[in-house]
Amino acid sequence: MAGHSKWANIKHRKGKADALKGKIFSRVTKEIISSVKQGGPDPKNNPRLKIALQKAKEANLPNENIERNIKKASSSDQADYSSMVYEFYGYNGVGILAEVLTDNKNRSASEMRIATNKKGGTIATPGSVAYNFDRKGVTTVSSSQVKDEDALFLLVTELGAEDFEKHDDLYVITSSTEDLHAIKEAINAKEIKVDSSEFEYIPKTTIACESEDQKSNEELIDYLENLDDVDAVFHNMSQE
Repeated sequence: MAGHSKWANIKHRKGKADALKGKIFSRVTKEIISSVKQGGPDPKNNPRLKIALQKAKEANLPNENIERNIKKASSSDQADYSSMVYEFYGYNGVGILAEVLTDNKNRSASEMRIATNKKGGTIATPGSVAYNFDRKGVTTVSSSQVKDEDALFLLVTELGAEDFEKHDDLYVITSSTEDLHAIKEAINAKEIKVDSSEFEYIPKTTIACESEDQKSNEELIDYLENLDDVDAVFHNMSQE
């Protein structure tokens, strides 16, 4: 699996942390509500909620917000959230996937159509873009946190890591989705802070674009990322 495939997505999001803080709060809040709806309010008996609460803690979501949303989710008046992936063809045939977590499917569908009306591209039929991507676990660690690269490499590969690369100031560790949590926990146990640990869609191959098409694709991706219902956007445009 080519390293630049992962980097195309990571590089696009890098440096947006402050701007995305509100989005992160919204995302973990929705995950908490959905987890409670599906498995109840006790994290001891609800593994999905346990993970959602860990993410909330890492995002510094205030405890009162967490407690309020658990209580809200227990109410029959609170709608559940549906998870789905919208597939797009961007400029020059670039594939784009938008992960959505929404309490209103009709609203989300309308927003996707508006996105292509405003920024171009087309909504693709289900599966026609997604088959070009693999669903993987991606863990990133700042190089400033790592004193011994070889030790980190051995640690994660013994736990099933499929790829280990360094890009600028980040180590990028790719694994199966099943091994993601164990890798994160093992790194934390070594008192190394994990920057991010997420499920991501990794492109199998990338598409190079001329500057004009690249700019148009980035505008479409940015528009999608800023929609409230969209949690993450992935693409296979090369950004070497």
